[in-house]
Amino acid sequence: MKAVRWSTGAKPDLELQDETVPTPRPRDVLVRVHAASLNFRDQAILDGQYGGRVKQHGVPLSDGAGEVVAVGSAVTRVKVGDRVTASCHPTWIGGGPLAEYQDNSLGITTDGWLAEYILLDEIAVIQLPSYLSYVEAASLPCAAVTAWTGLNVVTPLQPGQTVLVQGTGGVALFSLQIARMFGARVLAITSSDEKAKKLRDWGAEAVVNYRTFPDWEKEILDLTNGIGVDKVIDIAGEKTIVKSAASTRKGGVISVVGFTSGFGGGLPPIDVLSRTLTVAGTAIGPRVDFEALLTAMTQHQIKPVIDKVFPFSAYRDAYRRLESGEHIGKIVVDIAS
Repeated sequence: MKAVRWSTGAKPDLELQDETVPTPRPRDVLVRVHAASLNFRDQAILDGQYGGRVKQHGVPLSDGAGEVVAVGSAVTRVKVGDRVTASCHPTWIGGGPLAEYQDNSLGITTDGWLAEYILLDEIAVIQLPSYLSYVEAASLPCAAVTAWTGLNVVTPLQPGQTVLVQGTGGVALFSLQIARMFGARVLAITSSDEKAKKLRDWGAEAVVNYRTFPDWEKEILDLTNGIGVDKVIDIAGEKTIVKSAASTRKGGVISVVGFTSGFGGGLPPIDVLSRTLTVAGTAIGPRVDFEALLTAMTQHQIKPVIDKVFPFSAYRDAYRRLESGEHIGKIVVDIAS
C-alpha cells in the first residue's frame, strides 16, 4: 500500500512511501481508506507549532472514512463490507476527557488516515449513515465532533439561544449547522462580504465583516440588544478571545476550540469574574458524542460543506490549500482516486 508519513526533525516534511498492508490482530479492523480530511492542526504540525506529542515518522490526518476489508477473530462491532469512520481518540468511548484518552490520538500519536489502509481497534469504529458519501463522512471526526462538544460542553444547547461562530472553517460551519438543528439563532463574523453571504445562505441570521468593523464585538452586542450571545465558539484564540468575552452575556459560555491566530490573548480575569463567564476548552469528544451527532445529522439530512477534494497524488496541494486560509469548509483527499 501507499502511505504518507512525516519525515523526522523539528519541522517535519511529508514523504510518500510503499508499505506492507497491516494484518489485523484479534480486536483490529482493517479499513480500505476512501477519503481523509485535513484540520488546522495538521498544518501546525508541519510548521513545528503543534504543542502536543506527535509520533515520529507517523501517518498524518485524524479524519477519514472507508470500507472494512478484514477483521480480527474477536471483532463483533463491524463486519467486512461495512462503511465506517472512527473517533479521533480511539479509546475514548464516553465520559470526560481523561489524559489517557487524549494521549491516544489518530494522526497525532498513532498512525492516521493519509494512507490506502488503516488498522483500527474495533472500539473506535463507527458505522456511517447511508446518505453520506465517503468524502462527506471523512470531514466529520475532528471538526464536527468538536463543534458538537463545544456547543454542549457546559450546558446543553437550547432552542432559541444565540450562538456566535467565527469564520468559515470546518468547526465554524459545523457549529452553524448544528446550532440551526437545535433551533438556535446564529450570528457570525468573517473576513469578507463574499464569505458573509455564504454564511447567511447556510443559516446565519446576521454576519459581521471584522475587516470592515474591527470592533466587531460592538456589532454583536447591537444584534443582541446589548445582552450578548449565550455561547461563543472561539476558533482563533489570541486575536478573538477578549472580543468573544465582550460579546457574551452574563453567565454565558465561551468554548475555546482553536488557536488559528496564536496562543496568547490576555483575557483579563476580571472580565470572566465580573460577568460570571465560563471559558471551557474542548478536546474533540468521545465516540458516543460522534454517534449522537450522526443520529442528529441523519434525522435532518445535514450535508457537510466541502471546500475542495484533491486526489491522493495531490495531497501536497491539499496542504497548500489549508495553509492559504482561503478555504470555505473542509479540505478532503480522495484516497481511492
